[in-house]
Amino acid sequence: MASLNARRVARVCGCIAALLMAILGCTSVTEGTATPDTKVAPAYRSSVSVSLSASSATSSIRESQRQQSLTTKAIRSSCETLATTSKDAIDKVNAFVSAFNAGRSTGPTEGPAIEALNDSASSVTGSLSDALSREMRDALNAYADAALAVANAIGTHAPTGEFNRRVDQLNDTKTKALKMCMASF
Repeated sequence: MASLNARRVARVCGCIAALLMAILGCTSVTEGTATPDTKVAPAYRSSVSVSLSASSATSSIRESQRQQSLTTKAIRSSCETLATTSKDAIDKVNAFVSAFNAGRSTGPTEGPAIEALNDSASSVTGSLSDALSREMRDALNAYADAALAVANAIGTHAPTGEFNRRVDQLNDTKTKALKMCMASF
């Protein structure tokens, strides 16, 4: 038991000695006057300036690459949405047109066509983001507006001429938007 107490006392004394050495060692003051090395200072300033310029350029390049990546992702998302949803909508509209041209009841094909057109328009506008160019957003919005116009023509039983005009507008806006998509890849 006595050796255990002796060890503790030795540890405490060792810790106190180390603490005193640290305190006393840090309190000494170095005499003299600080003077810069004027021969090296211009080279140091130049080195710092070059380093800052390189860092700024690298940062700018990285930000540009990040923005380009966001734009590419946004284009891909919107264009894939347009391609997939417009195909389904056009297929459903074609089924409606086939029923109409065959003199069959269009009732069973109206709902699916209207729903597919509305879903396509909603999905396309929902995929838009600020990362897209104004022209791309305008083209995709024009498609969505045209899809809604065709859905409205079907739902209101618009005259054949009006329906055909709206379908032509839908096809034109879809083609324009898809061409812009292809040019972006």
